[in-house]
Amino acid sequence: MVLLGKVYLIPTPLGDNNPLEVIPLRIKKIIENIDYYIVENEKSARGFIKSISPNKAQNKLQIFLLNKFTDPQDIPSFLTPCLEGHNIGILSEAGCPGIADPGAQVVAYAHQQNITVVPISGPSSIFLALMSSGLNGQSFTFHGYLPISKPERKHTLKRIEKTSGELYQSQIFIETPYRNDGLLEDILNTLSPSTLLCVACDLTLPTEFIRTQTVAQWKKNKVELHKRPSVFIILKET
Repeated sequence: MVLLGKVYLIPTPLGDNNPLEVIPLRIKKIIENIDYYIVENEKSARGFIKSISPNKAQNKLQIFLLNKFTDPQDIPSFLTPCLEGHNIGILSEAGCPGIADPGAQVVAYAHQQNITVVPISGPSSIFLALMSSGLNGQSFTFHGYLPISKPERKHTLKRIEKTSGELYQSQIFIETPYRNDGLLEDILNTLSPSTLLCVACDLTLPTEFIRTQTVAQWKKNKVELHKRPSVFIILKET
């Protein structure tokens, strides 16, 4: 009987800083002992692996791509090495695999096959933002991306603001970095002046910026967010 391999959820940095400044040292040993990886982007994944383990032979790596172009029917085959006794690492472009990340699909299938999943702690922009916001960390919802259409986006903002007030619940969402300024403008033009808004960008980087204030205060003190990875959190106090 073949002993099943494990699936390791390996965190990556949120920027170009030294990986071992923001992720645990145990990652080095884990990466040195894994040759099979499920990743969103092969180039950045290989670069990350090389930065952690410079002497690891890149030509021995077996890489499976998991992104928006991946056929869902291919996902079970990605875990074949585990069924043959090999460990697999999942790398995300979002910091922590499985959170706002397609790696969750692989993890779900791993559980179906009774494959052990090993999460490794690392930087999640969503949770770092919530931790530092001062808003409700007991009850919160992550919405991912809001609609691109302005009318739909404004409708969604009003809806989640209402939910926030009714449940006293933090509402978290993100945007493609080059659309951040447009989203911030819609937030300020749509929500109530007293609603609290946290903007957290460039988390863990030297340019990190985190601020929580009311919508009315934000209108007086705007910030440049263009192309800066950001997380937005609102909380309507009643």
